[in-house]
Amino acid sequence: MSAPPTSSSRPRPTVTEREARQVAEAAREQDWRKPSFAKELFLGRFRLDLIHPHPLPAGEDARRGEAFLAKLRDFCETRIDSARIEREARIPDETINGLKELGALGMKIDPKYGGLGLTQVYYNKALAVVGTASPALGALLSAHQSIGVPQPLKLFGTQEQKDAYLPRCARTDISAFLLTEPDVGSDPARLATTAVPEGDDYVLDGVKLWTTNGVVADLLVVMARVPKSEGHKGGITAFVVEADSEGVTVEHRNAFMGLRGLENGVTRFHRVRVPAANRIGPEGAGLKIALTTLNTGRLSLPAMCVGAGKWCLKIAREWSGVREQWGKPVARHEAVGSKISFIAATTFALEAVVDLASQMADEDRNDIRIEAALAKLYGSEMACLMADELVQIRGGRGFETAESLAARGERAVPAEQLLRDLRINRIFEGSTEIMHLLIAREAVDAHLSVAGDLIDPDKSLQDKAKAGANAGAFYARWLPKLVTGPGQLPNSYAEFKHEVDLSPHLRYVERHSRKLARSTFYAMSRWQGRMETKQGFLGRVVDIGAELFAMSAACVRAELLRGRGEHGREAYQLADAFCRQSRVRVEELFTRLWSNTDDVDRKVVQGVLGGAYAWLEEGVVDPSGDGPWIADATPGPSRRENVHRPIR
Repeated sequence: MSAPPTSSSRPRPTVTEREARQVAEAAREQDWRKPSFAKELFLGRFRLDLIHPHPLPAGEDARRGEAFLAKLRDFCETRIDSARIEREARIPDETINGLKELGALGMKIDPKYGGLGLTQVYYNKALAVVGTASPALGALLSAHQSIGVPQPLKLFGTQEQKDAYLPRCARTDISAFLLTEPDVGSDPARLATTAVPEGDDYVLDGVKLWTTNGVVADLLVVMARVPKSEGHKGGITAFVVEADSEGVTVEHRNAFMGLRGLENGVTRFHRVRVPAANRIGPEGAGLKIALTTLNTGRLSLPAMCVGAGKWCLKIAREWSGVREQWGKPVARHEAVGSKISFIAATTFALEAVVDLASQMADEDRNDIRIEAALAKLYGSEMACLMADELVQIRGGRGFETAESLAARGERAVPAEQLLRDLRINRIFEGSTEIMHLLIAREAVDAHLSVAGDLIDPDKSLQDKAKAGANAGAFYARWLPKLVTGPGQLPNSYAEFKHEVDLSPHLRYVERHSRKLARSTFYAMSRWQGRMETKQGFLGRVVDIGAELFAMSAACVRAELLRGRGEHGREAYQLADAFCRQSRVRVEELFTRLWSNTDDVDRKVVQGVLGGAYAWLEEGVVDPSGDGPWIADATPGPSRRENVHRPIR
């Protein structure tokens, strides 16, 4: 058998940085047809009315949701062996089949297709429960319903596609989402998998990497490039593909530092015939479908981060009250107590963010693309910090595996496993760095819509003159509004003033929302077209916005709980603690907007890449094996055993 072509000969699109950005920009939702609290926040407008009073689920939705949560909790406590999943690095078939029988595959699918029809709020609460029992199971259910076949079909599928596939997804069939390739991550302009029209079919060729659920999936959502030709618009397009189709091979099941039960693999397509009826939406709409699906799909990840925070708090409380050091429980020592306070306050705020964004998604009255992205970004970062602090609180026992703890007679607390399992969340569904850029692009959308032509090198002088006039009119109206606001009035937001006073925090958010908008405007004026290269600055702008959003959500949730008589006093205390902690972080971020090492770092990076500091690498042994940095993904027949393992 002849050797496969080298990676250098592999056919793949060659695109410039500008072309890659144009592809991503074309896939964005261009319009803002509904209000957005977070978008307004970045523009210096604190629209508390968009989130307060806190929206609530309808009574029937809550009843059905709570009933399912009770069944799911019982299943998780009695039929999920998380230690076995970690030990064997595989979810037992009987566990997945049990979830199928419970209806967990169809939590978000309409009852008319055999699903449970849960709201986003209760779907996320369910994922939080499952995720604490087994993060790998939480990932399986989330990938199946948040980004797998059901969600894109719900939003973009034909009635025939819904009738054909949603009943299967609701009860029996597991789905997966296939976008990433060995040499393509968050830059889809270079997508190499092709779907060539042939008669009434498309013929797929290519290789997909990190296909969560791909090893066990029955149905796949595949993103492939359709060549432009007569009668075909072409472009990146979405397809539903039967996983057992001829030419589909799962070549490898990947193994990771965490989520050891994750059924994630490498899938090769070789001349796979897909009926045109299986195309989701028109040709060229694949990226838009993927991004729109992720608008609410991203909420599943921070929902599981909320569950992780709750578990961290439980273990920290129980352990630190028992373990004594120097004559008193370690929780009574300030160094440990501050960590417990951080975990408690942050968990409260994360739940506030996720529940608020989820309920707004259910009501569909706000555009939540930025809120969902902020929830994913903030949740993934803060959950990792909470898990790390729990490991520190547990000391040596935090570093020891649960299996080892049990073997020597102590409680099997998998703190180190949680840290490993959560780490991927900063990469899943858009890394922190990509999320910073994505959110920053949406946050400055209003500026680019009026002044974008001014900094576009391809625009004519006439276009630039017109853009200048439009920008002048916009900023003449907008800038004066950033000078003063309710945050400077001592009696603003008085309805949040009770035994604990949260009104100063909301005034702080209002003032610093305007400060953030002024900082962004100043940066755009200073750097203009180079603004997009200032990723350090943009990341800090987004992080400030995330903190302000979390503070707002925490205060609104505290007032909701107080009004309902549900631990209101304690909720106000937690919201107050979180806001005080958040304000410290915000002040530091504002300082680092203009006082940082970005320029120095850039020079050091140039030196590293140029080999100027290679001498610093001497004196170590590199245990890495041989082989290419990026695996060959040349289209062609598979030369490996098919490890596809459908669960029946």
